[in-house]
Amino acid sequence: MGLLAFLLIGLAAWLIWTGRLQRMSAKDGMALGAALVGAVMAAKGKPVIGAPLLLGAALFFFTKSQPAKKRAKAATPSVSPAPQDIAAARKLLGIGADADARAIRAAHRRLIASVHPDKGGTEALAAQINAARDLLIKEAAQRH
Repeated sequence: MGLLAFLLIGLAAWLIWTGRLQRMSAKDGMALGAALVGAVMAAKGKPVIGAPLLLGAALFFFTKSQPAKKRAKAATPSVSPAPQDIAAARKLLGIGADADARAIRAAHRRLIASVHPDKGGTEALAAQINAARDLLIKEAAQRH
């Protein structure tokens, strides 16, 4: 039990040291909680309950640590975006059709500063704004 506690303390220290606790999603938290419950159950003499929880959490974190290329077997084909998607992205960022990559990034920075999740905004809105920026930068690169 002492070795298990030492390993858990080491895991927590590593998570804090690398800053992963700050970037932890809800799924990460649930997997970490399952690992802790599994470790406690295994330490209390119930390895049949604890081992699957520990192994499941370890598998989750292992697959998450693999690069996205290795996880995705088939690459999605490159499809040109629809004109209405580009128009919606421009409207979201508040830029004109002639905006270059620098103007797109500047508009993105101004907008994301006010709606960032750390400032009280939602992750969904920030993701939409980031997707609009990426779409418009790709479209601007294709134009030039």
